[in-house]
Amino acid sequence: MSQPAPLTVIEPDGRASMGHDPGLSDDELLHCYRTMLLVRAFDDICLKLQRSGRIGFSIPNKGIEATQVGAASALRKSDWIFPSYRDFGMAMYHGIKSVDMMHNMFGNAQDSALGRQMPVHFSFTEPIKFYSISSPIGTHLPQAVGAAFAMKERGEDNVALVSFGDGGTSSLGFHSGLNFAGVWKAPVVFLCQNNGYAISCPSEQQTASDGYAIKGVAYGVPGVVVDGNDLLAVRQATGEAVERARRGDGPTIIEAVTFRMGGHSTSDDPSRYVPKELFEEWEKKDPVERFEKYLASRGLWTKERGESMRGDVMKEVADAAREAQGVGKPPLESIFSDVYAEVPAHLRAQGAAAFDLAKRFGDPDAGEGEFPL
Repeated sequence: MSQPAPLTVIEPDGRASMGHDPGLSDDELLHCYRTMLLVRAFDDICLKLQRSGRIGFSIPNKGIEATQVGAASALRKSDWIFPSYRDFGMAMYHGIKSVDMMHNMFGNAQDSALGRQMPVHFSFTEPIKFYSISSPIGTHLPQAVGAAFAMKERGEDNVALVSFGDGGTSSLGFHSGLNFAGVWKAPVVFLCQNNGYAISCPSEQQTASDGYAIKGVAYGVPGVVVDGNDLLAVRQATGEAVERARRGDGPTIIEAVTFRMGGHSTSDDPSRYVPKELFEEWEKKDPVERFEKYLASRGLWTKERGESMRGDVMKEVADAAREAQGVGKPPLESIFSDVYAEVPAHLRAQGAAAFDLAKRFGDPDAGEGEFPL
């Protein structure tokens, strides 16, 4: 059994399918474009911050911006997003500010996780329900299905979207998640971002099936394949899957075919496992440039306008990095917060003892006193 050709709306030259209505106003189309530029700027500056030793880690995002922004544009703010660690573009589309994300990159006192998470592992509740990112592959799929099932049981018409890479389809969470969702018709959309490699493992060594959307067949979950570098195609496929879920017709799995134009993270070197020719091939399919051509065909983009918007987002992210770098680390007392609604007596006692030691011997990071190591 073979998969169909990927759904495409915007041709490489920028022309859209005859009569296609994106369902977005001019302002909304420009918001999509600006968000893609913002994602790329954030990605670029975080790489520089990591290479200069100011943050410890980052995860490149170049090349998959259209998948993230296209999918996010089909969701309401009341829907839930269960992201993988490369999906901060979805949060940015719905209004999460660059500075709030930079607080996480530095793990400072204004970080929503108070420094407990790795960089790029964001979590937000407003203005979008953006579930805490997990590093273990595939663990968030059953969580998304459970949340979607709970929404259904409460009579809500919200949906959950869970995104993951091609490597995530080899996890136990993928199979248990699809099985549960298929049986109980949970209102969940599975978004597989097939970006070519699971760290350094190419797709042909990841699965013997003809792609990944086809894997839903065994669980009674319909699948669709989409050109992941085509923002409007991703929006259309996601929108149809979301509406299907809202109607009570159950889950859908979407495979977005795209390519990761960089390493898995700042800890690896993609030139050691990705052929140079493959990078050159996908560079010609840049999703940002493709969307620019589409906007130009509608009279919404010029080179001058694009350069101006690029300058604006680079300044926004650079200012956010400077602000976040100047914020101090989380206070020691925060290690007991966000666990219990009311801290129990035994933890209050332990905390008092720990805080007393810190006061007596000084802060090891600040170089004060002689902290007993």
